[in-house]
Amino acid sequence: MMGRGSFSAMARMAPLLNAQCYRRDAFYWGTDIMTVRAGREFLAIPGPTTMPDEVLAAMHRPAIGIYAGPLVAITESILTDVGRLFRSARRPYIYIANGHGAWEAALTNVLSKGDKVLVLESGRFATGWGAMATGLGCEVEVLPGQWDRAVRPEEVTARLAADHERRIKAVLVVQVDTASGVVNDIPAIGAAIRAARHDALFMVDAVASLGCMPFEMDGWGVDVAMAASQKGLMTPPGLSFVAASARARKLHENAGLRTPYWDWTAREGEEHYRKYAGTPPEHLLFGLRKALDMIAEEGTEAIFERHRLLAGAVQRAVAVWAEGGAIGFSIAAPAERSNTVTAIRLDGEGRAAALVDYCRNRCGVVLGHALGDLAGRGFRIAHMGHVNAPMVLGTLGVVETGLAALGIPHGRGGTGAAIEWLAAEVKP
Repeated sequence: MMGRGSFSAMARMAPLLNAQCYRRDAFYWGTDIMTVRAGREFLAIPGPTTMPDEVLAAMHRPAIGIYAGPLVAITESILTDVGRLFRSARRPYIYIANGHGAWEAALTNVLSKGDKVLVLESGRFATGWGAMATGLGCEVEVLPGQWDRAVRPEEVTARLAADHERRIKAVLVVQVDTASGVVNDIPAIGAAIRAARHDALFMVDAVASLGCMPFEMDGWGVDVAMAASQKGLMTPPGLSFVAASARARKLHENAGLRTPYWDWTAREGEEHYRKYAGTPPEHLLFGLRKALDMIAEEGTEAIFERHRLLAGAVQRAVAVWAEGGAIGFSIAAPAERSNTVTAIRLDGEGRAAALVDYCRNRCGVVLGHALGDLAGRGFRIAHMGHVNAPMVLGTLGVVETGLAALGIPHGRGGTGAAIEWLAAEVKP
C-alpha cells in the first residue's frame, strides 16, 4: 500500500513526467504541447503532391508478367495519353527517373560535347537544368533574369539575333518555376526564337505544369519537352517523360552525348522491356494509369479551370495578408504568377521557418520551404494536381492562424477574401 509520502512524491513528479511524454513509448500519457493536427495531413508542397486514394488503391495489387498481355497494353495506353497531354503528334519516351533524369535524357539525346546552350533564368530550375548541361560537357550561357518576373521574350530575340555564328544549339526554359512561382509565356518565347530566325532547339521543362494548365507542344513550336509523375500527374515520384519533335528526333541521330540508358533509339525497339531499358516499374504504371483515367474523366479544360480558380483564391489571400507589410509575392505581376504554386516572401529573421513549423507541427499542414534566392525568407503554397477547395481553404486558414499565433504582421481576412473569390467565380 502506498504511503502519503510516496503519493506526494509522485504528485510532485507528474509535471515532469507529462513534459517528457514517455517519448520512447508508442502511447503518450500526456503532453504540454497543444496541437490540432490529428487527422489527415494536408500536403501543400509543390511535389510530391497529394495522391488520390484511387491511385494508391490501383498500386495495391500483385505484380504481373512483364513480357506480354496487360502490362504491354498499359504501357501503350500511357504513352498515348501522356502524348495527348503534351499535345504532341509523337509519342513520348518514358523513364524510370524523377525530373532530373528527364533533364539528362532530354540533353543527351540531342546535344554533343561542346555545344552551346542558352538558359533562360526565371528562378532556380532552368539554371539547374543548365548546370546539368555543363556537367555533361556543354558550354552554357545564362540569359540573366530576375526572381520577381517571367522571362522577357524580346530579350530572347535580341540574344539569338546577336548569335551570328549560330553557336547556340538549344534554348532551355521552364514553364513554371516552383521556386519563384513564375509562369513563363512559352508560346511567346517560341515566337521570339522564330523572330530571331534562329534554328536553336526549343526545350521546355513542364514538370510543374503538365496536366494542370495548357501545354501545346506542336502548336507552340517546342522541340523537346519533359515532365514527371509526381505533380499534376498525381503519381509517386519515379516516372518521367520526354517528348521530341520530328526535328529533334532527326538531330538525335548525330548527338554525341547519347548513352545506352537514356537513348531514344534504344527505347523504340519492339521488345516491351526496351521501353524501360529493363524491368518495368509495374506498380508506378498501375498508379499512373489510374491517374490518367481520372484526368480523362474530369477533362483537361475543367482541370485547367479548377487550377485557375484555386490559384486565384490563394493569391487573393496573400494580397490581403500583404497589407500588413511583412508579406509579399515573389512574382510582382499578377499575370506572371503560376496556377500551380505561389511563392511568398516573409520579412523578419526566422519568421518563415517559425510559420512553416507551426503549420506542420501544430496544425497538420505541410507548406513548402522557400528555395534559392528566397531561402529562409519565405514559403510556398502548392495548389496543383489532386487539390480542391476544402484543401486550399483549409491551408489558407491554417496559415492565417499561424500568422496570428506568431504575431506576424498581416492584413486580416485573407481566407475570407479567398472564400469571396470562389463564391463569385463558382456559380451554383
